[in-house]
Amino acid sequence: MSFSESNLISAREACAEARQYAELRVSGASVYWLATEPDDGFVSLWRFDGRNCERLDTGASIRSRLNGYGGGAYAVMPGRVCWVSEDQNLWSMNLETGRRQLLVQDPDAVWGGLTPDPARQRLLAVREKHGQQALMAVDCLGRLSVLDDQFDFYGAPAVSQDGQQIAWTGWFLPHMPWDQSWVCLAELGSSGLPVNGMKAPPPGGGSVQQPQFSGQRLWVVSDHGGWWQPFQVIRQDGQLQWLPVLASNTDHANAPWQLGEHHACPLPGGGWARVRYRQGLGELWLERKGEIKQVASAYTDFRYLVAKDDELFCVARRPDASDTILQLNVTTGLPANPLFETAAPMAGRDCVWPESIALPPEGPHTRPLQGFLYLPAQPVEKPPVILIAHGGPTSAAYATYNPQAQFWCQRGFAVAEVNYTGSTGFGREFRQALAGEWGKADVADLFRMKNALSDAGLVDPSRVFIQGRSSGGYTALMAAMAPEQRVSGLASLFGVTDPLRLKAVTHRFESGYLDWLLGEPGPEGRYWHDRTPARLASRIACPAIFFQGGRDRVVVPEQTLGMVDALQCAGQRAELVWFEKEEHGFRSLESQIKVLGSLWQFYSGLAQG
Repeated sequence: MSFSESNLISAREACAEARQYAELRVSGASVYWLATEPDDGFVSLWRFDGRNCERLDTGASIRSRLNGYGGGAYAVMPGRVCWVSEDQNLWSMNLETGRRQLLVQDPDAVWGGLTPDPARQRLLAVREKHGQQALMAVDCLGRLSVLDDQFDFYGAPAVSQDGQQIAWTGWFLPHMPWDQSWVCLAELGSSGLPVNGMKAPPPGGGSVQQPQFSGQRLWVVSDHGGWWQPFQVIRQDGQLQWLPVLASNTDHANAPWQLGEHHACPLPGGGWARVRYRQGLGELWLERKGEIKQVASAYTDFRYLVAKDDELFCVARRPDASDTILQLNVTTGLPANPLFETAAPMAGRDCVWPESIALPPEGPHTRPLQGFLYLPAQPVEKPPVILIAHGGPTSAAYATYNPQAQFWCQRGFAVAEVNYTGSTGFGREFRQALAGEWGKADVADLFRMKNALSDAGLVDPSRVFIQGRSSGGYTALMAAMAPEQRVSGLASLFGVTDPLRLKAVTHRFESGYLDWLLGEPGPEGRYWHDRTPARLASRIACPAIFFQGGRDRVVVPEQTLGMVDALQCAGQRAELVWFEKEEHGFRSLESQIKVLGSLWQFYSGLAQG
């Protein structure tokens, strides 16, 4: 295929977001999901009844703001659906008449983790109010009951099919849910309140998530064995016992930033569908009648698994297509036609598929390392490479549709996304190894990947650029300051420049996260000084470009302006691209187009020079 200028993916196309799908649910004969519209961010609720898809009229957009990341924004039960509106009110709709009813209006509360309790015609949810979370029940008239309030934070609850049991997860500050958490199992008494409750952390400590019932049996995903793997939890001898099942040494879930995710679901007639992450790639496996087989191998990530009758539904993703709602027959394992998908973003163009690069432990490197390499669309001998540090940092780079990587590949650049130490999908030890090492272990891994790619002759070691946004921007900034490492250019997109400042303004959910990442700050943040880019700008020895929002309250403009001034005073090339009305994370499509265009001018000029 000829890659003429007219056939290149444009900056506008590369920045335009596709429709995103999330939170599949099954009720009766219908499947429900949320769709985020790319133009205005409106989140709508859709229903598929086996023949037709329709959008339900919820009036306002649906969005949970719990913990800042949301999740579990709606629940379906016979005859009605309940949801959290953009302004954090709880609503209900009669599915036959379409009539909407305001259930709860409380300006001091945010909601998430909505779960149906159909036996009592009520809704269960997690509420945060005045800095305290609680597990709540909401009846059809909007009356509230507190089910539990002993934890600082809660995951979405689960109710057994007969309505007699309830389970949930919780955790305490300063931990994050992927660090240390607990599972609780109780009966639901005649009053609807939990009775005979028992709680326990995973044996020896660990993270537990995604409780769900199959019949009367409680299943969870726990990493106390080294990987997020399935366990059955039962009552025995006055305590909770954890029964392992035969499972591969792979993560069967990722970090629970949001409530209500499902990386597994029980199948009608017995068995399970489960997701595994292997070398950064998601795999979907069916376990039925003593047989285990992988299905839908053309896709590379799977979320929100639900099943009804002989059909499995999930959100599936792959490098050459945006979100797809996939429907599979669990008997044959063959995918049916995608139930719902967006227009093919790369129609008429070749798509560069990422190659998974896996580096084994070697010499001083005691842990393996994985990343995804996108090579130029047309063969180029030793192309320039853009190393990208993903955000989180307790997250990961996935082999899903990445239009901006395609933008660079079509213009002769290679792109390497590195799943550095602390990334999810590689087991607990790898994830927890970032504790106290942020800005060190992640930086070392970026250069380890760069060296491996250059030693293999895949990229040009003299034309290496490092890029990141927000927390990934912090890694990129620290990498550009690394001694004895030659970098051709740095791009920081609202990168964290002052962790102490971030700690002061962050929300309650992440209030202990930075101490875990960096260690105790000490008096006036003294122990963090050598890992505060705002104080170390003069160490950056390469051209740099910064992107800053004038209304950013996380990375305040003064810090970025100070870094640019320090670099320029030291004789370094430093550019600033300013967005007066943007906050932390650029929302405007025009702003994102300007970012990509500025990066193209910056990188291409340096790569040619």
